[in-house]
Amino acid sequence: MQPTVLIGLDGATYSILDPLMAAGQMPHLQQFLARGVRAELLTTPHPLTPPAWTTLMTGRSPGHHGIFDFLRSEVRAGGAFFTLNNFRDIHCETIWSIVSRQGGSVTSLNFPLMAPPPKVSGSIVPGLLSWRHLRRNIHPVELYDELKGLPGFNPNEISWDFEHEKKAMQILEDEELEPWTQFHIVRERHWFEITRHIMEQHPADLTAVMFDGVDKLQHGCWRFLDPRYFSAQPSAFERRMRELCVQYFHELDGFIGRIVALAGPQARVFIASDHGFGPTETVFRINKWLESQGYLQWADRTAEKPAAGHFVALDWERTIAYAPSGATNGIHIRVAHGPGETGVAANEYHAFREQLIAKLKELRHPETGVPLVRDVLLREQAFPGEAGKSGPDLTLVLFDHGFFSVLDAEPIVWQRPLVAGTHCPEGVFAAAGPGIPRGIAVSQQSILDVAATLLYSLGLPVPSDFEGKVMQAAFEPAQLQAQPIVTGPPTTSPSGTVERVAVDADAEADSDEKILQRLRALGYVE
Repeated sequence: MQPTVLIGLDGATYSILDPLMAAGQMPHLQQFLARGVRAELLTTPHPLTPPAWTTLMTGRSPGHHGIFDFLRSEVRAGGAFFTLNNFRDIHCETIWSIVSRQGGSVTSLNFPLMAPPPKVSGSIVPGLLSWRHLRRNIHPVELYDELKGLPGFNPNEISWDFEHEKKAMQILEDEELEPWTQFHIVRERHWFEITRHIMEQHPADLTAVMFDGVDKLQHGCWRFLDPRYFSAQPSAFERRMRELCVQYFHELDGFIGRIVALAGPQARVFIASDHGFGPTETVFRINKWLESQGYLQWADRTAEKPAAGHFVALDWERTIAYAPSGATNGIHIRVAHGPGETGVAANEYHAFREQLIAKLKELRHPETGVPLVRDVLLREQAFPGEAGKSGPDLTLVLFDHGFFSVLDAEPIVWQRPLVAGTHCPEGVFAAAGPGIPRGIAVSQQSILDVAATLLYSLGLPVPSDFEGKVMQAAFEPAQLQAQPIVTGPPTTSPSGTVERVAVDADAEADSDEKILQRLRALGYVE
């Protein structure tokens, strides 16, 4: 197989990378683009890490792979309950097992929802995992002890750290923000060392690593990264934070250069992000607004504390529309399927939904007067496919692409005291290597097409049930002529061909709670 490398940059956007390259802070990326192609990469209908990376890994959209959020929720007797999504919840086969069952080897580092890990030919170190459970979720199991031998290896520093993540979403004191940023600089060094070690000791046909500090820095440090928001007369602290952020990207650039060198001249290297990023200054408290419209009632605040796993304190006897998670920007409409059930009558569902959409589109920002809601996506349009029925009935696209809040708080529309970073649809794509044009920009590509493009690069057929297609603009005509695109058999069930490593259920539940704490800290769960 043609050696192929994927470097994932979580949340990367050319609006930040281009100025850094122009300032000479990312010379390796600049050189990489000069000898390859670049494009914007359009993400999933809602730009969120779990559905977006899962789409990239499967070549299938959320309506098929079934991942819409970090969480999987269910309303049943006693309230609404949730669990964290993991590898078992992905309905489609991933590129790791597609390559593996065709005789290839893979390395997958720091990608979300890869625990419990699939037992593929190669190495998997999952992302979004508590350090306490890293050992039992690495494949193969003996790889953990091998990584422990790396100089300075520290599982705490490659996993999510609650105390550090918590600081990202707060208005931080100077002395807190600086060490938090330094933590992510150190963390990426660890992930690079793991990548380097595996590329040297266990080379694979497909090597993929994801650096997620880009997303985290941009959430909390947008005001230092975006020149439009950086103070014209910065304080000593602001200058230091700007320097630290630039240091992060400069070191990341060095890792990109070294990974490209490790891959060698015969390898094709692809760079992709799961979504883009931009500024946000407004918070829309959706459940508070639904309450104001009579669609939702909060639970009695004096009542007994909800049971563990209960995540939305609502009066379910009097709630017909609600948002369970601040991460999805999704509204769920309850439908009454029988006498005595709470919800909209089935034959009134469409009329109710249109009424709700009309009200949302009438909302205006209280200070600027601009429409608060840019668009409202219907479930069947945003998430077509068998798994789409689990998605939200409505997905809101806010005017600044911000995440809404599900909390019971006033005012309904709140202006942040400081600008923050938020996810946007336009991420980054780039590629370089044999058969790839040099130094050109091509039209916007789709994240759906990344998996098919990687398979083509490896010399493998594209499964017939893939929604994604090979990005032909990323290859020279001579390459496409010499190696025509081949469509192969459909993918197989992920549970039918991949053996999972056994994981202790109690330990897994404890790990889930730790990760939920971190998601709350990042603002994805409230």
